[in-house]
Amino acid sequence: IARRAWWYRALKTNSKSPTKKRSLRSVFFIILILRTPLIHHSSFIIQKLLLLRFSAIGDIILTTPVIRCLKLQLGAELHFLTKTAFKGILTPNPYLDKVYHFDKEIDEVLPALKLEQYDWVIDLHHNLRTARLKLALGRPSRAFPKKNLEKWMLVNTGIDWMPQEHIVDRYLRTVQHLGVHSDGAGLDYFIPTDQVVDLQDLQAQGLKLPFVAFVLGATHATKRLPPESMEQLCRLLPCSVVLLGGKAEAALGEKLAQIGPNIWNLCGSLSLHQSASVLEQAGVVLTHDTGLMHIAAAKHKKIAVVWGNTTPRFGMYPYDPKGLATYENFEIKGLSCRPCSKIGHAVCPKGHFKCMKDQDLNAIARYITLAMAE
Repeated sequence: IARRAWWYRALKTNSKSPTKKRSLRSVFFIILILRTPLIHHSSFIIQKLLLLRFSAIGDIILTTPVIRCLKLQLGAELHFLTKTAFKGILTPNPYLDKVYHFDKEIDEVLPALKLEQYDWVIDLHHNLRTARLKLALGRPSRAFPKKNLEKWMLVNTGIDWMPQEHIVDRYLRTVQHLGVHSDGAGLDYFIPTDQVVDLQDLQAQGLKLPFVAFVLGATHATKRLPPESMEQLCRLLPCSVVLLGGKAEAALGEKLAQIGPNIWNLCGSLSLHQSASVLEQAGVVLTHDTGLMHIAAAKHKKIAVVWGNTTPRFGMYPYDPKGLATYENFEIKGLSCRPCSKIGHAVCPKGHFKCMKDQDLNAIARYITLAMAE
C-alpha cells in the first residue's frame, strides 16, 4: 500500500500536463485493479471458499489435492460446485463442508451461492460458464492456467509448448496467493463403507490373488484399444483378470470372459465407488486414459496406462509425487497425427488408428507380469 501511494504521488508530481496526468492515473488504477487479486493479505482470515469444477470424473479427482491442502492449511469452510452427475465423487470427501450441484444451468444454484458471500472463488474449470458465475457472484476469484493455446498448438501443429508440469501442480498454483502449498500427498479418493466390494464370493469361484483389474472403458473410442487387442491381452496374461467398465462395456466384457476361467466380467454391474473398491484390491491396474486411471493413482497402485489419441504431455498422467504408485506409459511415439485431439473422437480421423493398433501388447503383458511378481 505504501509503494502504491508513493507511485501515485510521483505521478501527481511528475505529470505537468492535465492530459498526461489523467492518462498516467488511468494506467495506475488499471494496474491497481489487475494486481489486487494477486496480493495475499496475511492479516485477512479466509473463512469460506468455493471451488469450481463441473466435470468429469478424472478432472474432479485431480482437484482433490487442492481441497485437502486448503482445508488442512487454512482451516476454511470449503464448498464445491459441480454437475449433479459427479456429486457422488465429492460427497464422501471429509475435507469438503458442502457440495452444490446443478443439472443443466448454474442458475439453479446461483441464488444460494450468492447468499454464501465467499471470501474467494477458486476456478479449476476456467470456461465461459465459470466466468459468468464469477461475474454474477462478484467475489474475489482466481482461475487456473488452462493452457488452451499450448494444447491447440500441440494438436494442430505438433509444436509442443506444454509446460513440464502436471495439471495438479497448475491447480495448486491457483491457491498459492492464499499461502497454500502442495503437501506432496497425491490424490484422494474416498469410498463409502457401504460401497466396499467383498471379493470372497469370486475367490470361492476361483478368482486368484493378486489379480489384474482391466479397465475397458474410456469416454471416446480413440482412447480405447480395439476389442481384438483387448482379447489378445487377456490371452497373454497368465493371472486372474477382473474386467471393469460401465454398461456400455458389458457386452464386450461378456465376450472377453469367454476366453477362459481366469477372466471375470464385472462391467455394468458396479457403481463407480464399487469399481474403485475392486481396483483398490488389485495387484496391477491396466487402463486407458480415463477416470479410473486417476483413482488407481489415488490408491497408489501399479498401473499400466495405454495411450491412444491423447498424450501424457497434456499433463494428466497418473499423479503420485511421492512415487508410492508405479506406472508405465505405453504409447506410440513419433506419429505425426498424434495427438489428434485433447479429448478424443468416435473414430480415428485418419482411418488407420495406428496409435492403438500398433501397441506392443507383448510388452504390456510383460510389464504386468513382472509388476505382479514384485
